[in-house]
Amino acid sequence: MSETFTQILKFQFVRNVFECLSFRLKYFYKILKIIIALAFLFTVSVRAQVPVRIDDQQPHHIFSFAEVDVLEDAQGNLNIDKVSSAAYQHQFKANKNYVPKNYNTASVYWYRFRIEHDKESLKKWMLEFFDQSINDLSLFVPDDYGSYHAHYFGTNYAFAKREYQHKNFTYDLPNKSDHVLTYYVRLKSPHSISAIIVLRDLKWFVGYALNEYFLFGLFYGMIIVFSLYNLLMYFAIKEKKYLFYVLYNLSIGLYEMCSDGIAFQYLWPNYPGMNTYGFGIALFASSLFGLLFTINFLYLKYKAPQFYRFLLTIIVLRSLFFITCLFYTSLFNLKVVEFIPLLAVFSASVYVMRHHYQPATFLVAGYGFLVGGFIVKILLLLKWIPYGPFSYYSLSFCFLVEMILVSFAIGNSIRTLRKKKDRAQKRTIKQLRINQELNQTLNAELTVLVDERTKELQHNALIIEKQNEEISIMNAMLKKDNTELHLNIEKVTRARVMSKLVDFEEFSKVYPDKESGFKYIAELKWAKGYTCRKCDNNHWLAGQTIHSRRCTKCGYDESVIANTLFQNSKIPINKALYMLFLVYSTKGTISSHKLSQILMIRQSTCWTYNSKMQKLLQERKEEVKNAGEEGWAKLVLENPSVLENT
Repeated sequence: MSETFTQILKFQFVRNVFECLSFRLKYFYKILKIIIALAFLFTVSVRAQVPVRIDDQQPHHIFSFAEVDVLEDAQGNLNIDKVSSAAYQHQFKANKNYVPKNYNTASVYWYRFRIEHDKESLKKWMLEFFDQSINDLSLFVPDDYGSYHAHYFGTNYAFAKREYQHKNFTYDLPNKSDHVLTYYVRLKSPHSISAIIVLRDLKWFVGYALNEYFLFGLFYGMIIVFSLYNLLMYFAIKEKKYLFYVLYNLSIGLYEMCSDGIAFQYLWPNYPGMNTYGFGIALFASSLFGLLFTINFLYLKYKAPQFYRFLLTIIVLRSLFFITCLFYTSLFNLKVVEFIPLLAVFSASVYVMRHHYQPATFLVAGYGFLVGGFIVKILLLLKWIPYGPFSYYSLSFCFLVEMILVSFAIGNSIRTLRKKKDRAQKRTIKQLRINQELNQTLNAELTVLVDERTKELQHNALIIEKQNEEISIMNAMLKKDNTELHLNIEKVTRARVMSKLVDFEEFSKVYPDKESGFKYIAELKWAKGYTCRKCDNNHWLAGQTIHSRRCTKCGYDESVIANTLFQNSKIPINKALYMLFLVYSTKGTISSHKLSQILMIRQSTCWTYNSKMQKLLQERKEEVKNAGEEGWAKLVLENPSVLENT
């Protein structure tokens, strides 16, 4: 009995111990669960989204880094009910960049941010969304009942529907509680954009907006001023390069207006569809007119023919790409394509500058700034440099600097042309003075001779009758002297014309017609005497045409221009002589366009003659290098087959 009682006591003791241990284990397990829960809450609190507090002392704040969570909706089928539910809260990821960006343009992006309200705030607060090119942006604002109200923004909606008539998307933020509220943003855009969300008080926003629009006014005002200036230059000088530069500046201005949202606000506020095509058309126009301006300003057709053909090819390819973009508008987002024409014109400018064309220096500097701005944009797109105001507005700043530098280049070009014109005028004035002095000297000599002869005649008046024969001889001598004097004047005038660059009117005084031109060629051709090309006979008679010569032995009639540079020439001989004179005087640098303007002959004909004369000049370069006037004679007489096929 005692043993049984003892066993019962032992069993009861073991049972009590077990129940005690079981109770302690349960208690320990609960404590462990509490510790784990606290640890989890601590971990969550460490990684939780940081709310932005409304503070009257801080009127402006950009949501960045951990203040914004991101959820990518690849299928685009989520709505606010799903996104705000507990099931999707853990799928949001903390933003690791300064501001979030939609790197996958095919997806819909959801952004979540929190605001700690302060109903005691004395200011009116608002939310502002930058990047005015966003197509579709929805803001979901919570109410006191746990529901969300949607507000829609973006370039897909008419500008008049905006709460504030401002280029950015703005929303008046209610601030009636002290709660921490969670806001959601749904963003869909066919091109990569930065989701810049800013909390501002209304007073700060008004001041900022006024300053911003003032700067926009200065920027676009400068574009208009430079455009008007070059438009006046075009009307005054009638050179296409100024018109191309005006159109290039206006295209750049239109692109900047599209990027800033100014074009949507002022140019097509009721046509949101234009936002899809506006910046694409502006970029194409800026590339096209920039290429045409560079071609004309640098005279690439003559200074760098290889770059001339290359830039024309780029114009054709860029035009084809633009036409394709009109049908596939998503291609408009490939703005990096504009880097190719920019590199092409920059390379052409460097090439021409290295060949000592001074106005190209400013053009190289201007295009160099644009290249730098594009590189900054590309590095920003690749996330190799941080986002900031400098990187965001770098290209606009470079456009402004480039516009100023190119204007300097145009001014330098005008100054260069003016200096050349002044030098030419000074040479002309100097030559006119020399001519005047020569005429005065000749007139003085003639006056002296006439006076001497007159005195002699008066002295011999009494014996005139007795010396008629002697007087006749003296008159013959005077006539011979006068003839030689006129010949000397003609030679001096011809030498002056051949040694200086004169206009066609003055050149025509020496060679006014066909007879004078043929006479000059005949003097050059048969300066050492006549020899028949058929039978080597040295005797001749006048031929059928002006200054031609017929052999007295075989009857061969040789034209004065036969076997010369002008054989078979179809243009007037005085114009042909002047064209050769200009090519020889300018060492082959004069253009066919200039010859066409001077001689009023078709440009294609001038191009043919100019090309062949330049070729002959290059072939005889060493012979005529130091020949002076003799070089002109060599070009007339030698290589007679050059113009046979003209």
